Amino acid sequence: MIPVAVELPAAPVRPARPGDAHALYALSRAFVPSGELRARPPHHYRAHLREFLVVEDAGGRPAGCVAVRDEGHGVAVLHNFCVARGSQGLGIGSALLRAALSRARRLAAGRIFTATRGSAVLFLRHGFEPVAPERAPAAWASALDPDRGSRVYALTL
Repeated sequence: MIPVAVELPAAPVRPARPGDAHALYALSRAFVPSGELRARPPHHYRAHLREFLVVEDAGGRPAGCVAVRDEGHGVAVLHNFCVARGSQGLGIGSALLRAALSRARRLAAGRIFTATRGSAVLFLRHGFEPVAPERAPAAWASALDPDRGSRVYALTL
């Protein structure tokens, strides 16, 4: 039998709410030991809550998140993109990425950057291309930890 790709319904994406900061911290923290995400203190999530988009699981807890930061001059960056291990493969990452790109367009970004040490299949599927870190916003690129081995990707919106 040949496997058939099943189109899953889009996960509802919403802006983060004030009560989400601790849950976003807990969700993200699970990806720190593997190096997939940088360790960030709980106050980071409170301070940057407006940047986050969230998808909830059936219990109302964040199952995935991504932050979209306006870097000015028509440029945005995606960071802290993660989907809980038990929720991966359900279309949550794609839904979050589509919503993040929509938010970046509303911010009048003409170009968006991200970095990942993973396969980047999701980003490539949505049109991102690998770029040299020097092409990304300097302050953001300088904060990337070279020991993590992240690669930078960009998309023209």
